[in-house]
Amino acid sequence: MSNGFIRYETKNGVEYASVYKAKRVDGKKTNDVEYLGRVINKENGIYQNRMRGVFSFSVENGYAVAQNHKEPIVKEKLILDFGDVFLLSEILKLSGLQDIFESVSPDNKDTLFALLAHRVLDSCTANRYASDWLEGSYARLLYPKAKLNSQRISEFLSAIGEEDCIRRFFCAYLSFLAKNGERHGILVDSTGLPNDIHFPLTAINNHNGVISNETRLILVVDRQTKMPLYFRYAAGNIVDVSTLKTTLKELSAFGVNVDFAIVDAGYYSESNIREMQKAEISFVVRLVSNRKLYRDLVDNYVDNLEAAENMVYYRERLVYIKKVRVDLFGKDGYAYVAIDADRKHDELKKYARSALENKDISREKMNSDMRTKGLFILLSSQDISTKEILPLYYERQAIEQVFDFSKNNADLVPVRVHSEETFRGHLLLSFLASATYIAATNLLEDSDCCAMGAFHLFRNLKCKVFEKQSIVLEPNKKMTEIMKHLRVQAPLVVDLW
Repeated sequence: MSNGFIRYETKNGVEYASVYKAKRVDGKKTNDVEYLGRVINKENGIYQNRMRGVFSFSVENGYAVAQNHKEPIVKEKLILDFGDVFLLSEILKLSGLQDIFESVSPDNKDTLFALLAHRVLDSCTANRYASDWLEGSYARLLYPKAKLNSQRISEFLSAIGEEDCIRRFFCAYLSFLAKNGERHGILVDSTGLPNDIHFPLTAINNHNGVISNETRLILVVDRQTKMPLYFRYAAGNIVDVSTLKTTLKELSAFGVNVDFAIVDAGYYSESNIREMQKAEISFVVRLVSNRKLYRDLVDNYVDNLEAAENMVYYRERLVYIKKVRVDLFGKDGYAYVAIDADRKHDELKKYARSALENKDISREKMNSDMRTKGLFILLSSQDISTKEILPLYYERQAIEQVFDFSKNNADLVPVRVHSEETFRGHLLLSFLASATYIAATNLLEDSDCCAMGAFHLFRNLKCKVFEKQSIVLEPNKKMTEIMKHLRVQAPLVVDLW
């Protein structure tokens, strides 16, 4: 062997070694890393790992039998975090996601699941710390072929970011979720991914008055299960209203039969409404304030809206709602003109503070402005009661939960990639992490613990690793209750051979 070197590092007082072999890929020089294991005798090049036991190694001669090794072999190797990875693995199996996720990278599934576990369980650290996390986790034994050093992660993300890989995954994933051709209600929204990557997807965006350099991520969530269904991305300067038809077409191409959609105001347009009507998709959408229909509804119904017959109580908030039949581009629809009493009070206080200090604002202008404080208007293609429209529309908060988890727990932002392929792989991995988290949330429903709380709790369940087996320590009462809820049981012994 030539063109290689051995790198040593010490962790928790124990010295480990890896061999770096130089090679060329597509004309570029790179290193192939192979883990040697624990250093037994550095001077004589003797190492120990689970696969080979005790052996000798040198860059010049490669592997050999360890001759005349008289030092005792350490029986107990180390103590690892066991419970969180065990719980994650069981949830993937129970939810049916294990086999689906394997379709992403069947030849490198250990790296996939180890990296997925890092994103879900150790979200506060970036990818460059993934190999350090792996050293202290049971994931290193469950996924022994995982390669989580920074260079390998970048290569892996680039590989799973290929269009054929993403398409293969969604074919399997959506076929799994859309069983028996059932129709789906969906939630659609987008979020900005601020970044300074120099590629065509980065552009200046003005979203609700906030200007940033970003890429837009479009997400579709299943209304019933709250599982993320699909994601797309677009350049930051492409507005939401331009993306809905393409999103619906792509879902249809994957065989997802959509019959109902809840979308935000940014997707309201004649073109989008007509597209959903043509596809026989019922919908609920918030009406933007710069539309003629909005102004007409305000002029005709706002002044008499705050009346007893229009009162609705929703989530400890008083809302006045009036349902009005309207024409939606040639077809009947329904407008829900609403004033949130608490929101109106807050907005009036804020407005009055600035308006009274501005000598140039006339009383007529102030009266006109105050009419719409706390006001919002929803549109529906179906006749829905005023008591049901708010719970229905606010189901879209489920998509905010996915965005929140993706950004705060699945390493979605900041974006630390340098090519479009790696960017796509980064988005796919975050999507897998979000799907895993929502699946865990669904499985733990009606238990005494949320998904993230359960993962944090189970990290305290340790295992001791010996030569041929790993012994799991005793779970506490809370862990036992969660396992009982999921109908799983932690093993006492895990064989390593």
